[in-house]
Amino acid sequence: MGVMAKNISREKMPERFKHLQAVISGQRFLSKQGLGNEIPFFICPFNPKEAAAMDRTRQGLIKSLGSRGVEVLDINLYDLSIELLKSREIWEQILAMEETVPKEQLKELLQGVLDSEAHVVPAIAQKIADKKATTGFDVLFISGIGEVFPYIRSHNVLNNLQSTAKDQPTVLFFPGEYTQSLESGASLDLFGKLQDDKYYRAFNIYDYEV
Repeated sequence: MGVMAKNISREKMPERFKHLQAVISGQRFLSKQGLGNEIPFFICPFNPKEAAAMDRTRQGLIKSLGSRGVEVLDINLYDLSIELLKSREIWEQILAMEETVPKEQLKELLQGVLDSEAHVVPAIAQKIADKKATTGFDVLFISGIGEVFPYIRSHNVLNNLQSTAKDQPTVLFFPGEYTQSLESGASLDLFGKLQDDKYYRAFNIYDYEV
């Protein structure tokens, strides 16, 4: 039996780093044990005020895990969104429109061109395929959730990733809270305030046994 982490999410960042490093580099995590046949999706929640610190932690994890032979495919949704807009040659148009078009209209436009099912997840799938064709990878990191809200919603990405990213564990770095209860199910509460993203097929990585 492993040791269940107790309130690790409330600890200081160095303690969380140690837990994440131990979990993600462990064979139990990499071989997807203890998931009850569920998809290997993990949520790493953090206080939005800690965004910069968590970004440094994520980068440190990638380096540390690499030194342990664990290859990470790191995808930032904000960077990916810009790639998509530039590839469709509408990036400059979006920048020009931002100053004159009402926010709601711009939101609708971006939600269309950055639709999770039609555009974002296929782009992630291509990066997964490219990585597998070169060095391969052991775990997928997804970040940038706060930066792409409200154009891209985390639960939409996860729902559409279920058939694409099931071979290796996926860790979603989430600026908010991931709550699970028998009464209300599971909820991704972005920024600790927006409680409308229902997603239950994921595990809180801080509760995963080392």
